[in-house]
Parts: sequence; structure tokens; C-alpha cells
Amino acid sequence: MKNILIVGAGPAGIFTALELIKLGCKDKITIVEQGSKIENRVCPKTKTKECVHCKPYCHITSGFSGAGAFSDGKLSLSHEVGGSLPDLLGPATVQDLIDYTDKIYLDFGADPSVVGAVQTPEIKEIRKSATIAGLKLVNCPIRHLGTEKAHQLYYDIEMFLLNNGVEILFNKHCEDVIIEDGVCKGVIVKGEKMYADKIILASGRKGADWLDELCRIHGIAREAGVVDIGVRVECRNEVMEKVNEALYESKLIGWPKPFCNKVRTFCQNPGGFVAQENYDNNLAVVNGHSYKELKSDNTNLAILCSHRFTYPFDDPIAYAKRVGEMANMLGNGHILVQRLGDIKAGKRTWQEELSRTNLKPTLTDAVAGDITVAIPYRTLTSILSFIEQLDIVVPGFASDETLLYAPELKFYSNRVRMDKSLTTSVKNLHCLGDSSGWTRGLMMASAMGVYMARQLMNEGK
Repeated sequence: MKNILIVGAGPAGIFTALELIKLGCKDKITIVEQGSKIENRVCPKTKTKECVHCKPYCHITSGFSGAGAFSDGKLSLSHEVGGSLPDLLGPATVQDLIDYTDKIYLDFGADPSVVGAVQTPEIKEIRKSATIAGLKLVNCPIRHLGTEKAHQLYYDIEMFLLNNGVEILFNKHCEDVIIEDGVCKGVIVKGEKMYADKIILASGRKGADWLDELCRIHGIAREAGVVDIGVRVECRNEVMEKVNEALYESKLIGWPKPFCNKVRTFCQNPGGFVAQENYDNNLAVVNGHSYKELKSDNTNLAILCSHRFTYPFDDPIAYAKRVGEMANMLGNGHILVQRLGDIKAGKRTWQEELSRTNLKPTLTDAVAGDITVAIPYRTLTSILSFIEQLDIVVPGFASDETLLYAPELKFYSNRVRMDKSLTTSVKNLHCLGDSSGWTRGLMMASAMGVYMARQLMNEGK
């Protein structure tokens, strides 16, 4: 019997273990997770009304199911959305994986309804407006779990894994990997060496920086990918009503002038809430989620600008963190928020001004200020141009009262080089999910875990 050790209990790690069980694997499966059980993950902000910077880890970003536990829980059902895994495995293979993985989510109680699967006249009209605006609307059916429903679903998965013999070590931080003569033999957890026949690093978006550092230290082949820097935009539901009803989440892409960087919408939350996440070293970043039952008067979504760095700089994660640190400094440790009209007028937003409009911020402890001081010129210029294009698709989106929160950062720029068996340049070492740089989001990371399990089972034949 072999030992399979998985670092990270996010979707990629979870679905690796889940599929191994479904395939009848008899090997010993261990998952090491630095956070808590999902039933113990509670953000104190629901009572304190402001972030208290939980130690040692933020409950929103760490723990069983990863950041997915507190996310909006949207499953993107198209291979065109969710990262570059199709470049490695092929579009048809990835779509088959997504279809299979989606059925597992349904088996554990996911909502059977799907939005955007049928090209209705309303969707065609939105696509027409996007074309006129110079934007591309990506076809992507969406299955919405909802934040509270995702909690229950992942709890059921957690219980299934435990009841089927998977050992999950919670509140255990993996410090390093053990590599001898080009072969990975195990990991070091809180100073203790743990050996295994197969090591799978699935540390999630939060662990991208950690994995990048491991690659640098041990010479694991990698390449610098893109880094996404942007803002979380919030407006009234009435403004987004047409898109919300037709698509729930509109995935729009543009290459606005003058820089022609790729800019896209991401994680749209109708009736949702803007949220704060805390990463290591107290870096606060903005995100968003929405519930199945509890609704706000607002819709929020991310607008992200992609940057790719080459010679001589090759550390895009560090670049994004510096941008985030600047925004945090200006917000005194809080998320910054600014009205779009104030950005256009060249002035900062003051706290008392936020109460004078139709739009009330759902992130109540965000600090009014000036995000233009923190966000790089190229990034902000591209985002503002994109917002004007989006206003053609969604009239009123670029109104003066629209709110922009910063920083919104996506830490998945490090891309580990792997073959189709998901093996790295180090024997017996595999990398999965958002930290590997190949996926972005719940479904693609989950599907990558399914594929990993199948590769491990094929090796044993």
C-alpha cells in the first residue's frame, strides 16, 4: 500500500481524494491543511462588523474547501473559463472533466438549475451590445451554489472523506518539501518530516506565493505567468438587472486602448456583498460573494487587468503584493473605496459623501479615500476605459455613484511546468489548482483534482 499526501484541502486537493475513493483506491490518503474544519470556519466580522485580522490564519481564505467556503460558490461549466488547463490537457478533455465533476457537485446537493445555458434573445441582445462596445461576451453556463449552500455541500464532502478513511490533519502548516536526488520524498509539517510515495501540492490561491518560493528554492521548473490587479465594482441592482436576469454572471473581456492589456469581469454577485480577505503578513484584499437567500440592493463584480512580466523582472506575485500594500497603507489596514465620479473629478472620496447617494456600500468598514494613488497608472487607465465600454452594455454602470474598492488581487501568476500526468520536474511531485497557475476558480480546480486522481490510479495498473 502506497502513501498519498496532499497539501491543501481546497477544491483541487478535495476532489483528488474524492475521486481516488470513487475509483476504489486502497492507498493511504492524507491531507494536510493549515486551516480549520469547515464547521469551525466562522468569520468574526458578522458580529464585530469589522475585520479583526484573525490569527494565525484568516477563516475566509484558509480551511477545508479553501476560499470556496466563503465565496459566491459559482461553478463555471465551460472549459473556456477558469484558467489555462485546456492548453495542457486539451479543450475536449477538460470539458469532459468539467461535466463529470459537475455531476459530483450535484450528487452532494448543488442546485440543479443552470443560468446561461440557453442562448435566449436577451443574451443575444447583450452580446450585440458587447460587440458594439468592443467587448467579447464569453459563453459560460453557471451553476450557483450560494455562500451558505456551499458551506453545507463542502461539509458533506468533508464527512464523506473522513468516513472513507482519508486522514485530514487540520491546523498544520506545511513548511517545505523533502527532495533527495531529484525525487520528492515527503514534506515538513511544523518541523516534523512526513514521508509519502506521492506528494501533491494543492495550496490554493492563498498558497501561490508559498509554492512560488518552494520552486525558487528547490529549482522546480516554473514560469512567470500573468498577474491580475484590479478593483471590485459595486452598483445598484437596478443598473445590472438585465444582465443579472439573463446571465447571472456576465463574463466580458476587452483590450482597451491605449495599452491593450487584457481586462475582464470576474465573480459577479447579484444582490451580493463586498467582502474582505486577509492574506499572510496582514495583506487585506477585496472580494465578493452572494447568498441564495440573503440579498442586498447591490451587485458587485471584479474588473481585473492582466499583466505579464518578462526580463529582467519575473516575480509578478511580489509586484501585486506591493500594489496591495500601498492600498492597505492608504486605508490604514482597511479596504479603500472611492466613487467613480470622484475619480473622474480628480478628487478623493470622503466618508460622509458615501451616504448622500442611492448606493450604500455593503462593505461597511471600507475606508473612503483615493485608489488612484495606489493603483498603477497603466492598470487604472485600462480599467477606467473598460468601464466606459461596459457602460454601453449596461447603461448606468459608469455613473458617478458607482463604487470602486481596492485592492482586488489574484495570486495565481506562478505557473509550474508539468507534463500531462501533472508531474513536475521533480519525480513524485505534482501541483494542482490555482497555486499551480493552471486553474482559476472552483470548477477548474476541482476538475484538475479529478484528473490527478485518475493519473495516480493509472500509474498503479
